[in-house]
Amino acid sequence: MIHTTTSVIEGKKITSYKGLVTGEVILGANIFKDFMAGIRDIVGGRSGSYERTLREARQSAVKEMEEAAAALGANAIVGIDIDYETIGKAGSMLMVSVSGTAVVVEND
Repeated sequence: MIHTTTSVIEGKKITSYKGLVTGEVILGANIFKDFMAGIRDIVGGRSGSYERTLREARQSAVKEMEEAAAALGANAIVGIDIDYETIGKAGSMLMVSVSGTAVVVEND
């Protein structure tokens, strides 16, 4: 399935719009990861555990959105938007939401 943040797919003609599709993932933050990330913030460096968590959450949300598009008979999603938010008490949860428009494009 083709994914794009743009409203068109170069070289492809959109023949049908199937509707809005979304995917959402909410993950709890781990206290050990928070502790290690705090240390990295003090001494510098990247937080690999948070980066992996963000990547996995984004991939899961995109997969959920893709499954919703496929259920509508789409073979592409255009206009994709990805948002990251912290929610819950003291930002203890991470939410990743993605949305886009499910479409059918001509096959070559």
